[in-house]
Amino acid sequence: MKIGFDNDEYIRRQSQNIRDRIAKFGDKLYMEFGGKLFDDAHASRVLPGFLPDSKVRMLLELKDEAEIIVAINEDAIEKNKQRGDLGITYDLETLRLIDALRGIGLYVGSVVITRFTGQPLALSFEKRLKNLGVPVYRHYTIADYPSNVPLIVSDEGFGKNDYIKTERKLVVVTAPGPGCGKMATCLSQLYHEQKHGVKAGYAKFETFPVWNLPLKHPVNVAYEAATADLNDVNMIDPFHLEAYGETTINYNRDIEIFPVVKTMLERILGECPYKSPTDMGVNMVGFAISNDENVKAAAKQEILRRYYSAMCKVRQGLGEQSEVAKIELLLNQCGISSDDRPTVKAALDKAEKTGAPATAISLDDGTIITGKTSALLGASSSMLLNVLKVLGGIPDDIELLSPTIIEPIQHMKTGVLGNHNPRLHTDEVLIALSICAATNGTAKKALDQLEKLKGLEAHSSVILSRVDEQTFKKLGVNMTCEPKYQTKKLYHAN
Repeated sequence: MKIGFDNDEYIRRQSQNIRDRIAKFGDKLYMEFGGKLFDDAHASRVLPGFLPDSKVRMLLELKDEAEIIVAINEDAIEKNKQRGDLGITYDLETLRLIDALRGIGLYVGSVVITRFTGQPLALSFEKRLKNLGVPVYRHYTIADYPSNVPLIVSDEGFGKNDYIKTERKLVVVTAPGPGCGKMATCLSQLYHEQKHGVKAGYAKFETFPVWNLPLKHPVNVAYEAATADLNDVNMIDPFHLEAYGETTINYNRDIEIFPVVKTMLERILGECPYKSPTDMGVNMVGFAISNDENVKAAAKQEILRRYYSAMCKVRQGLGEQSEVAKIELLLNQCGISSDDRPTVKAALDKAEKTGAPATAISLDDGTIITGKTSALLGASSSMLLNVLKVLGGIPDDIELLSPTIIEPIQHMKTGVLGNHNPRLHTDEVLIALSICAATNGTAKKALDQLEKLKGLEAHSSVILSRVDEQTFKKLGVNMTCEPKYQTKKLYHAN
């Protein structure tokens, strides 16, 4: 992975910019935090050099001044909404998030349940939080939000919400996922702070789109690809252009809602401190790009990954064809095709030659290593062992796992546990390799290469099982798949 982003410079600039924004408002700043606080894999893929925990590292620079509110929408609790990447519900993700933030020394002040109506699961979650010693507040549904500004900014609107007690100058409002009411939480708090005589301001922290990169820069196009299911569209900010004569980039929802937010801030603060949605942002990520060509190349790969992911979701019945069509337009805009992802052709060629599923992975120097399906191993497991051999300088004819090791595991899977597929998945291969490494120096040498897989590009000729998909994700391998299954069955087990 060729580095194109200076992470230290980013943290320095971002921390200082937030301090400057706090000083602008005086007593307190409410900052809506978009995207993921932890594990921002999208940013690390399109900005090579951006560390997945950069946002948290930046907050640690401000930890003595900052506290965190976690917002969660009542409907998300009631409908057991899940985070797709982790497979856990929003209420459990809230608990995980609090533990993770506290675990690194950040102060989580409270949880707010937004659009609260008193549904059973929300009441149960509220009780659970209180029993765990976490302060919980309620923000209620407001009729005609966000259009009816006179009602919203009144004692019958924001005034009905609980006033969240905060202690520090910087209040970060985050959430387990999108649609949890972060902005409404910030604006409600501004209303209450004014009632309490506290000078408070609002700012928004969204990494993408990057406001000071061109509209059609691959990094910004990659954001559109990532949000194709939400129909987000990057746009030139017309308010910023009119106010300052400068071209900046924002996305449609922030631009569309800005006149309403501006009116709310005028009613709450007496005047709006911002002339554009770009003004509201504090994002400095564009200033830390150190090699634009490397960043562009990485972003183009991300667009391709999103394309294959969208096609697989359609095949699985989990996505819409319109999402695929939108990303196809983005690919055409950037002049990208599957030819720009060499592992695709390599995997398909291997599959055609063997008549069975195959995978391929590309090393940093462009070397491509493939894996084929055998009686003992699935294609992904075979490729994993092959690439570890190459990285460790281990001759190809040496067996890392002998049949005498694999066959008892196969017997356990099929004869005892009742699985139909005897071939070893990637996680089973790694466990077997770990056991062998205790007494076999060659196996240990192969196991020591796992760190080198992070950031490598790979492709499978079929949709992977859930367990293989998760294993590659944990290893940091950027895996894509053809939108088809190995068999024509209706049910595909993990």
